[in-house]
Amino acid sequence: MTGKPYNVLFLCTANSARSILAEAILNREGAGKFRAFSAGSHPRGEPNPHAIELLKKLNYDTGFARSKSWDEFAVEGAPQMDFVFTVCDQAAAESCPVWPGQPMTAHWGVPDPAAVEGNEAQKRLAFADAYRMLSNRISIFVNLPLASLDRLALQKRLKEIGQAKTAPSGETA
Repeated sequence: MTGKPYNVLFLCTANSARSILAEAILNREGAGKFRAFSAGSHPRGEPNPHAIELLKKLNYDTGFARSKSWDEFAVEGAPQMDFVFTVCDQAAAESCPVWPGQPMTAHWGVPDPAAVEGNEAQKRLAFADAYRMLSNRISIFVNLPLASLDRLALQKRLKEIGQAKTAPSGETA
């Protein structure tokens, strides 16, 4: 590593839940080595209250959390991304902006916890499951030997991380 942190952008359509959770997790887990950001193609305008509640419960500072457009990261002067991950199926299918510097990309789809219908306990469980899945993937990512992997090998590993199926109990399916 060159000493500068790697910039990572997590994309999801609304930028209100999964991408914000991923941003928080990577900024904690990869502190000093990574700088995480999140954005959406059609931002909702505010983070999902269940996402904020969960992050606060897990002792995250949520002052960073805001729902924003991916356009903020595709303009001159924006941080140059080293990695861009889509965490929802809609964002993976959309035409993404062209990111300067040709960042590595991968799809790490996670079921949308905000789409879960039911009582408050079921909704909180859906957010906890999304958090766990993202946390597991990010933990693998931050522990990759980035400096020693060539671009092709790294791209393969990033795709594999996103394809790992994890059952709600935490066991690999």
